[in-house]
Amino acid sequence: MITNIEIDPTLIQEALTLGEHQTEKIVIEAALQEYIQRRKQLKVLELFGTIDYEPDYDYKQQRRQA
Repeated sequence: MITNIEIDPTLIQEALTLGEHQTEKIVIEAALQEYIQRRKQLKVLELFGTIDYEPDYDYKQQRRQA
């Protein structure tokens, strides 16, 4: 997909330097991948405390069977 956007050149240059990327396209794709990964992590974190576990579940049972 081709998209024309104006990005602060200072940000692009810093990202190129920090990430040791070769092109602006690679920097933007890496930034989007990190953004998506972070949002998915936040969704997983929202699940903490919402899952009910069986009080008598023995989580070590499978270890003993091996």
